[in-house]
Amino acid sequence: MQKEESIYTLAFWLLCLSNFLFCASFSMIIPELPDYLASLGGREYIGYIIALFTLTAGLSRPFSGKLTDHIGRIPIMAFGSIVCFICGGLYPLIHSVQGFLLLRFFHGMSTGTKPTATAAYVADIIPESKRGEAQGGLGIFTATGMSIGPVIGSFLAKELGLREMFWISSLFALLSILILTRMKETLPHSRKKPMSISLLKIGWKDVFEPKIIPVFWIMILISFSYGVIVTLVPDISKMIGWHNKGLYFSIFTISSIGVRVFFAKSSDQYGRIPVLLISSFFLIASMFLMVLPLSSMTVILSGIFFGISWGFNSPTLTAWTTDLASPTHIGRAMATMYIALEAGIGMGALLAGAFYNGLASQIQIPFLLSGIFALISSLLLVYYRHNWLKNDL
Repeated sequence: MQKEESIYTLAFWLLCLSNFLFCASFSMIIPELPDYLASLGGREYIGYIIALFTLTAGLSRPFSGKLTDHIGRIPIMAFGSIVCFICGGLYPLIHSVQGFLLLRFFHGMSTGTKPTATAAYVADIIPESKRGEAQGGLGIFTATGMSIGPVIGSFLAKELGLREMFWISSLFALLSILILTRMKETLPHSRKKPMSISLLKIGWKDVFEPKIIPVFWIMILISFSYGVIVTLVPDISKMIGWHNKGLYFSIFTISSIGVRVFFAKSSDQYGRIPVLLISSFFLIASMFLMVLPLSSMTVILSGIFFGISWGFNSPTLTAWTTDLASPTHIGRAMATMYIALEAGIGMGALLAGAFYNGLASQIQIPFLLSGIFALISSLLLVYYRHNWLKNDL
């Protein structure tokens, strides 16, 4: 009997390590940005910290999807890390609200490019029957980077200072670039095109992959909560007496990693929609816990449930996107999925900032909206499942 080939190749591990460093780089600075912006005199613009970042990321997606499918996976991954490297080093040199917001706008290009090409690279090297497992494995490194980054960032800011924190975040991005030099390109040579101005001309077909509409709507609805979390949790942490503003991110990431380790194959075995329904249940519970009177206990439980939800839904939605997409347009499909992700996060961040606006009495309203949107996503999943079951009869 032929031994089944492992998905855990050197290329896969290098990709995971690069993604870990990249995610740690841009997430490291997030908990400190609200206070940093306030020190510049821009407290009322707190919602723009994430919203501008995700706006540029969303605008970059059509370009990154097209270039990933024509130039190659590795060049686009490298470009995203280079943007992160440059922007991380520029933050200490900015001393105005306008300059800060402009830099956040350009920083968003990093997550608008690297994750798209990363997801396409995984699709190239992983067989269809193991996509969920592979995305779960990659997600462990992604989640670890995004959780340990804020903890490290808050520690560095307290012990060394903000300037040093920004420079170390830039160093992490540089290391993620260096790892990419050890990886081989997976885009077939027959599909490669030289870089030209024509590749930067974007039409509607480059912006949206209609085959993944179900993923698109679910992603928007659930990612709204992420925008709310990253915008408001730093202030909530201070309200309940937590000295490290990255602690919530660690809690939800540890639970997310636990899900990815023990249930990595679940969507491959039981289907994408059943697993997404489980994740929606935990997301609803997480958001409604934040509507209750805030305490360490409710925030910790919310973080655990939030992590369980994203541990299930993030790799499952990525694998579902690959299932539905045409093999020749994987980059475009991934770009469409990430556009939905950024749209949801951006709307969540903007509305969170608008409702909160420094008033503690209103900080729970965005979480209530997040819970409602998560409930709608579960109803939509039930609708999709019913329709597909009916069509199979």
